[in-house]
Amino acid sequence: MATRNLSVVVYAKNDLRIENRPIPEPGPDEVLLKMAKVGICGSDVAYWTKGAIGHFVVKEPMVLGHESAGVVTKCGKNVTSLVPGDRVAIEPGVPCRLCDFCKKGRYNLCPDVYFCATPPDNGNLCQYYTHAADFCFKLPDHVSLEEGALLEPLSVGVHACERAGVTLGSSVLICGAGPIGLVNLLVAKAMGATKVCITDIAENRLKVAKELGADYTVLVKTSDAETLAQEVKEVMGMPDKTIECSGAETSIRLGVLATKSGGVIVLIGHGPEEVKIPVVIAAAREVDIRGVFRYANKTAVAVATAATGGASTIVEQLQLLHLF
Repeated sequence: MATRNLSVVVYAKNDLRIENRPIPEPGPDEVLLKMAKVGICGSDVAYWTKGAIGHFVVKEPMVLGHESAGVVTKCGKNVTSLVPGDRVAIEPGVPCRLCDFCKKGRYNLCPDVYFCATPPDNGNLCQYYTHAADFCFKLPDHVSLEEGALLEPLSVGVHACERAGVTLGSSVLICGAGPIGLVNLLVAKAMGATKVCITDIAENRLKVAKELGADYTVLVKTSDAETLAQEVKEVMGMPDKTIECSGAETSIRLGVLATKSGGVIVLIGHGPEEVKIPVVIAAAREVDIRGVFRYANKTAVAVATAATGGASTIVEQLQLLHLF
């Protein structure tokens, strides 16, 4: 029997430690997992270097990690869907299952959700970890554990594109060509978007976006959203959908100004709590502004995407961007 459970724990801003913690026992509806692959998300880095993301503040020691996959080593007495040896992708948010949000299928909005590596909840950047069995998704034999870990950020892209209403023939503007922006690019293309433009402040990221299938790229050289909106219009026209992945005020303003009347802008990026945007312009042109918070009911879709080979490119490109 294993006796070590080395865990990566953040105590406070710039205080990161590796420590041995007890190996937990699974509850009746849980499984004990031997962790195999855990991605390093921007949120993990932020909790380490800043000690907080918005109102989520590290107030006590917390294990990092939520983009993950592992192998079942022990099952709780009520678990029938999994057996020891199963390789699984982990959906890191476990809701209460009882509130109105959960009952309506929007469990990502559950106020009592346990979400890995979001204060005060521990994550799974450790050797052994227990998780609700019904939020562990068995991987097909030909899908690697590394691909399994990447199904978490892929789920974000699926949820965002569905919130935006991306479909066959959509024209899409994506603000920010980081990992989540690139995932949204791939998902938008898979959902049938015919024109996708992506913006960023870094030329190297735009180059990767182009290699991944972006039809147009715009290098952001100014904080003037009106100028950027004109640049977008010149290269692709006015998009039906905008997916904002940076959290920057300039990009949010760009989304409002560039999106076609009657279109949709979804906000993924988390920047300052308050930003100045031309909301009257959005209202007058009936541009819907929609929030995106994690995802719900998307992990199974992500597993199916991986099963058909759609995750391999995502793995390669996120590695290129040093997500791991």
